[in-house]
Amino acid sequence: MPPAERPEPAATAGETVAVAAAGDGEAVYQKACKNCHATGVANAPKFGDSQAWASRIAKGRDALFGSVKNGLNVMPPMGGCMACSDEELRNAVEYMVSHGS
Repeated sequence: MPPAERPEPAATAGETVAVAAAGDGEAVYQKACKNCHATGVANAPKFGDSQAWASRIAKGRDALFGSVKNGLNVMPPMGGCMACSDEELRNAVEYMVSHGS
């Protein structure tokens, strides 16, 4: 089986994620997370798939945020959104979790 390809970062350090309000989780998801989580690229848990999210949610929000912040498997650090703040990333995690539980 060929190795999974690393997805392209959604935003570079010089780009700004446009959000409707500071830390809008849905806007960050649309800009940075959707590329992989909408389709399950590289085994990313699909948005809204409660079975795929269950074991991740069970680990707690801090563990989920740590995976996003530091990267996990082929997901790059910051989920590829180098311009996102910690608050924006946490809100994106909350948005995805709220639709995956």
